[in-house]
Amino acid sequence: MRILFYCDTVFSFGGVQRVLAEIAKALSGKHEVTILTTDTCTDLSMYGYAESTVRFDSFSYSASSFIERLLCKGYSFLYKHGLPHTRLTSEWYAASFFPSSYKRTLARKINARQCDVVIGVHAFMALHLSAVKSWIRTKTVGWLHNSYEAFFEKETPYLPGLDCFFQVQMGKLDERVVLSHADAGCFFRKMNLCCEVIYNPLTVLPKGRGKKEYRRILAVGRFSFGHKGFDILIKAFSVFVKTHPDWTLEIVGEGPEEALYRSLINEYELEKSIALHPFTKEVQEYYAHSSMYVLSSRWEGFGLVMIEAMAHGLPVIASDLPITRELLKDKDMAVLFETGNIAQLAGCMSYMADRTDWEWMGNKAVEYADTFHIEKVCDSWNNLLKKVVYGTR
Repeated sequence: MRILFYCDTVFSFGGVQRVLAEIAKALSGKHEVTILTTDTCTDLSMYGYAESTVRFDSFSYSASSFIERLLCKGYSFLYKHGLPHTRLTSEWYAASFFPSSYKRTLARKINARQCDVVIGVHAFMALHLSAVKSWIRTKTVGWLHNSYEAFFEKETPYLPGLDCFFQVQMGKLDERVVLSHADAGCFFRKMNLCCEVIYNPLTVLPKGRGKKEYRRILAVGRFSFGHKGFDILIKAFSVFVKTHPDWTLEIVGEGPEEALYRSLINEYELEKSIALHPFTKEVQEYYAHSSMYVLSSRWEGFGLVMIEAMAHGLPVIASDLPITRELLKDKDMAVLFETGNIAQLAGCMSYMADRTDWEWMGNKAVEYADTFHIEKVCDSWNNLLKKVVYGTR
């Protein structure tokens, strides 16, 4: 089978990039796999691509004409601020969302690959595929890495007011993949879209195992606005450390909110207790030298870092989100706190730090993380793609 992944960034630090790499490499063992990307950087040393048979095809979209840009912006404004959102107006908006000149470029690239199936990685790339569905000779799959809530319901959603457009366009694809049963339920109830659920795989090879004796709390993620809730974590840690002064907090990541986090660290006088570190290819070193992991996100599509942490024997504290409830509810090595509740998070950290069954929790965490092994997840992808391409599993 010839499989084509269509995405934007490949060679940068991020959960989606890591997951794409693992799935693409695993599928390339039995199939011809190519990644079609608008990424201008090529670093095959990242994510083990150099040792794989995965191929790459980079391209860029030429600037559209002034008239085309003007028409697209004009109709986009009307759709978002005046026109009723119907199937017809959503089809018109699709033409402004992804201009015809871009459609021609993408359709030519896909048709030239003569692939059996093309997978749009992330919502926007999946929407691009729906826009060219009638222009290409291949099956299409949209792989959504964010939650329904993040797209449409959070305070600043990724696709504000575009739910009708999203429903119409996603319905054109041959299949849609989401990361949780909770999201599959939301898309079906609210948009009548059927979705397959495939969990993300463990993307790192564990190197060592955390210990309580390190007295170190870890969090990993991009410092994007509001998303990972590291401001919540820092404030909660300022409460926790008053009763556990020998504990430290390490946050690994980069992004636009770094200045905010540093100002909070200074405000609470925690310069000696909290450290911020840049992204690294050897994130396992941080997992293996920590004691517990905290996922403080305000929303999540999956939260892969939790699985990585558990693979290193770390118990997990996580925001009470649909995906964390699905993955961690009734798991003895994990505890949930009300999303955004600083006092409750501080209490959970104290509860976890004071537990005496750390070795047992670590064993349970490693055992559970093993259920997300790449071979098991790849089987699900193989079954899905066989159904899409050949109509069988």
